[in-house]
Amino acid sequence: MTSGEGLNAYGAATWGQFFIYQGFNEHAGWMHTTSAVDGVDSYLETIIKKGDKFFYKYGDQERPVTASVIKIPYKTDKGMAEKTFTVFRTHHGPIIGATKDNKWISIRLMQEPIKALTQSYTRTKATDYKSFKQTMELHTNSSNNTIFADSSGNIAYFHGNFIPKRNPKYDWTKPVDGSDPGTEWGPLLSVDESPLLLNPASGWLYNSNNSPWSAAGPSSPKKSDYPVYVDSGSESARGLHAIRVLENKKDFTLDSLITAAYDSYLPWFEKRIPVLVHAWEQTPTSNPLREKLASQIEMLKAWDYRWSTSSVPTSIAVFWAEELQRKAGPEARQAGIPVLDFIDTKMSSERVLEALSAASDKLTKDFGSWKTAWGEINRYQRLTDDIVHPFRDDAPSIPVGFTSGNWGSLASFGARSYKGSKKIYGTSGNSFVAVVEFGKTVRAKAVTAGGESGNPASTHFNDQAKRYSIGDLREVYFYPSQLKGHTERQYHPGN
Repeated sequence: MTSGEGLNAYGAATWGQFFIYQGFNEHAGWMHTTSAVDGVDSYLETIIKKGDKFFYKYGDQERPVTASVIKIPYKTDKGMAEKTFTVFRTHHGPIIGATKDNKWISIRLMQEPIKALTQSYTRTKATDYKSFKQTMELHTNSSNNTIFADSSGNIAYFHGNFIPKRNPKYDWTKPVDGSDPGTEWGPLLSVDESPLLLNPASGWLYNSNNSPWSAAGPSSPKKSDYPVYVDSGSESARGLHAIRVLENKKDFTLDSLITAAYDSYLPWFEKRIPVLVHAWEQTPTSNPLREKLASQIEMLKAWDYRWSTSSVPTSIAVFWAEELQRKAGPEARQAGIPVLDFIDTKMSSERVLEALSAASDKLTKDFGSWKTAWGEINRYQRLTDDIVHPFRDDAPSIPVGFTSGNWGSLASFGARSYKGSKKIYGTSGNSFVAVVEFGKTVRAKAVTAGGESGNPASTHFNDQAKRYSIGDLREVYFYPSQLKGHTERQYHPGN
């Protein structure tokens, strides 16, 4: 299952002949998710000013910094106005900032707009693995990995499509010395030199914005075979969940694949709830948190780690996890380690329990009780066609059972409060979901968040909202014979 790119794009999977959609024609389909491939680098430039001109050091040279003027028109109450910017560049790229010791920072990334447009267009014409792979040789799908399937039964994984070769002695996760010619990019890794899978023995492929090292279970690419800059991602709870529903399965149908895609398990909590329970059990009875959290702990101990609109444990668990991350975030960044690692290794039992206490207090304050069902909190709402939606607790909304993908939900619904709302509303995650079966004819089921129309007056502005909220995908009509009884009007050019 995947979201499209109308909202934040989250992960997807393909396996066997069934393909989870981002784009397809009658013969082939593909999807993209954002990877942790390093296709962008920043450079520390040593700047020298001579008169009113700037130069930068490169080896034993002093090269001129180029300057250009960009004019941006904008609308005001009194009419159009214009803002002028001077942009400085080295051969690495534009200057985007400076350090405290007066080093200028340039950024280097793919700058091939025509080739990128060409690749985006020509892949829509690809009908098989060979022709799709040819489009990948343009190397302008710069930050995405791609999962592909065709009507011949091929499935494939392509990693980030723009990966310059680099000297491994440098730490490319940080700005490198722009004056050192050793930090120059080499040629791009070819498609075959990048992580690539074609018809793996596992029989399935997936990605959920995680690293490629688990893309096909035991048939996955091996991290040790590639330079470190090829991918700096890690396994996610969502990735672990995807593997569980995919491995050892050979008999998916459209409907059973949809069922798997909406499996309600939340793997993030299976390790951390027992730690929380243990922390509470080891807390002295004299500590006020012991009594205050007793009911919450008992409920979480009995929880099956599954979301639903009626689940109270989902509410308390998600609010607790978010509170943990808020508390751990600044310290983790200061320590230079991932937030999750900081939570697992650095947070004391007392702080873990304090986070649960704070989560309980917030639920009680906002909803009258911490024993509030998840569906009362987690909502889908579409009232207007405004780009910045005016979410309102007093307006109609729909309960959604699935959670953010952060907790391992394959159906991802990233929600938060807006402008003082108590309820949380989804604005990222799955936006368009489809399951496609290739064969002599194409069959697919799909659903769109809200509806196909952007006009609030249209009956199709929100007519898929309920389907979206429960994963009730509709049949997709590909052929004229399927349209009988389902056509409101027809349009012919010239009419």
